[in-house]
Amino acid sequence: MALDLQPGDEVIVPAYSYVATAEVLILLGLVPVWVDVLPTTFNIDPKEIERSITPRTKAIVPVHLFGQCAEMEVILKIAKQHNLFVIEDTAQAIGSEYTFYDGKIRKAGTMGDIGCTSFFPSKNLGCFGDGGAIFTDNEFLASKIHMISNHGQTIKYHHDLVGVNSRLDTIQAAILDVKLKYLDNYNKSRLDAADFYDNALSSVNQIQIPVRQKNTSHVFHQYTLVVNNGSRDELKSHLESMGIPSMIYYPIPMHLQKAFVNNHYGEGSFPISEKLAKTVLSLPIHTELDNTTQKFICDTIINFYNK
Repeated sequence: MALDLQPGDEVIVPAYSYVATAEVLILLGLVPVWVDVLPTTFNIDPKEIERSITPRTKAIVPVHLFGQCAEMEVILKIAKQHNLFVIEDTAQAIGSEYTFYDGKIRKAGTMGDIGCTSFFPSKNLGCFGDGGAIFTDNEFLASKIHMISNHGQTIKYHHDLVGVNSRLDTIQAAILDVKLKYLDNYNKSRLDAADFYDNALSSVNQIQIPVRQKNTSHVFHQYTLVVNNGSRDELKSHLESMGIPSMIYYPIPMHLQKAFVNNHYGEGSFPISEKLAKTVLSLPIHTELDNTTQKFICDTIINFYNK
């Protein structure tokens, strides 16, 4: 809304992400243009972005999936060449850092025109209910976003824009104000847990542990394996039988969701996203995860493949 995108404008989004990335586009009459992701990081593929740009393209939405940044240097270069907006979806990567070729370091959500994050309780920085935030270093956009989020007003009962009620309530803000001070510690705890998993599971040939890009830190909102040989669902069931929760993010790619299906994209359109939907499995990861619990989880996985 702040960028004045018009119905029919195209916005490039990854086919492998949560629905929130795209549903707002449909609600505004915009056209989501799906592109495939990289098989290593699961983030949007810059080469596929470039192939998908048309005269109607107005913006790119890179999603920093599972906790590490997309290839922002390349994406920003493409956006500049084609005069496109960049809206970062950093709901899963708050606190992650991206290092540019010249050594400059930027936080996830601060590199594009606008960054968006979620404060849902399961996120790395979560409140006690629903909440979120928008980041921008553009004063004009910041002012406009403030107005839109508060019914299009800066002075009470003076509505200069058509807006929405999207204010963060005071209780959630107070909780986040405290928790924000500990964000780096929370992310360090998640990284320690990920290191434990890496060390224990790297020798299991049937699974691929998360790939960490050298130019971005990983804050591990999720620790997501790729399970080969068609054994993902069987492994998930085995973990459940041992009292170990696991999750599949996301079992149906965006372009195959009933809400978004159209004649342009069918099964086979985005093979990497479709393969990930059938092979990924996320293990428990949070700030209070202890080594004893992790050893039990890892031993359960190793024994499953050694049975």
